Amino acid sequence: MNKRTQATNISTKVRQAVIERDHKQCIFCGTHQMLSIAHRISRASGGKGIEKNLALVCIPCHKRLDQSIYRKEMLIIMERYLIGHYGKLENIIYKKGE
Repeated sequence: MNKRTQATNISTKVRQAVIERDHKQCIFCGTHQMLSIAHRISRASGGKGIEKNLALVCIPCHKRLDQSIYRKEMLIIMERYLIGHYGKLENIIYKKGE
């Protein structure tokens, strides 16, 4: 596994921390069903698999986040949510050589 793949993967420990931080519910609609982990900065863009780049979302909201006209608005909501927990969202993108 290369360094970029390692950096963007979500470990079991991080996954558990995100689930607990988000109270086992979607940060957008509040449901407790059909949950998944979403990257704020996508893996394809080098978004790291770390808590301050991830949020718990339900599958329907994840689909809207990835594939709808609401993407920009949802990313703003997600960013504000994460800033509320971590302050600045620094060092969330993998840079070659890390």
